[in-house]
Amino acid sequence: MKSLNYGRRKAVDRTMRFICLLMALCIMVPLFSLMIYVTVRGLKRFDLDFFTHLPAPVGEPGGGMANAIVGTLTMILIASCVSLPISILGGVYLAEAGKTRFASLVRFTADVLSGVPSIVVGIFIYQVLVKPMHQFSALAGGLALAILMVPLVTRTTEELIKLVPRNMMEGSLALGAPRWKTTLFVVLQAARAGIATGVLLAIARIAGETAPLLFTSLNNQFWPSQINEPTASLTVQVFTFAISPFQDWQDQAWTGALVLLLLVVGVSLLSRLTLKGGRGLAN
Repeated sequence: MKSLNYGRRKAVDRTMRFICLLMALCIMVPLFSLMIYVTVRGLKRFDLDFFTHLPAPVGEPGGGMANAIVGTLTMILIASCVSLPISILGGVYLAEAGKTRFASLVRFTADVLSGVPSIVVGIFIYQVLVKPMHQFSALAGGLALAILMVPLVTRTTEELIKLVPRNMMEGSLALGAPRWKTTLFVVLQAARAGIATGVLLAIARIAGETAPLLFTSLNNQFWPSQINEPTASLTVQVFTFAISPFQDWQDQAWTGALVLLLLVVGVSLLSRLTLKGGRGLAN
């Protein structure tokens, strides 16, 4: 009887392991199917001209999306410069303040903001910045992306600071270090790998945004010369080319989608390596 129960438990265990493995493979199928399909379609125009040339005039073959790549990187840089100081310091405050009433309000606001549709953020920036300036701009696009980054990095920073052992902070304070120095040089240093991972994942998220940029930076067929003028981005350029009736533009849209996919995958892998490196240093 005992051996029968053991055999039954072992069979159930193997069955459940197989089901879990099967479900894990099912999770991977959409990702790998997407990557394979986009890669096959995008390699057709994946050449040096795509990364160094401007879009060709309507109906003419050739050209590339170099201006859109530069525009995307510019707006990501603007978004990072605006959002990172706010979100990291906000995360420090939430971790230090604990469960005070104001901290709870800030935490709730960040959680709600992280769920706001990106197109709503684009419309908001359009009303408060684009209309008063009477023009679309890379600055407006970067600010829209910054709003999307803030709640992600804020909450990530808070949770990672909470994971820092309290004895590290107490030891620093016991040695006579001020609270701000302890937070800056002890707590943040201990959590820097995790915070960097959160930042990279937030960048990967905003790199694929299209809706807010339609209302803020719009598009431009030429090289961006300053941040207060309409600026091309990869996502908007892919959208524009994908719905065009020209086959060459449609092929370039697939190549642009491939570049975006590689960008997101590359940043995600970099975040993993950063987190792994931080754990290695901690050990």
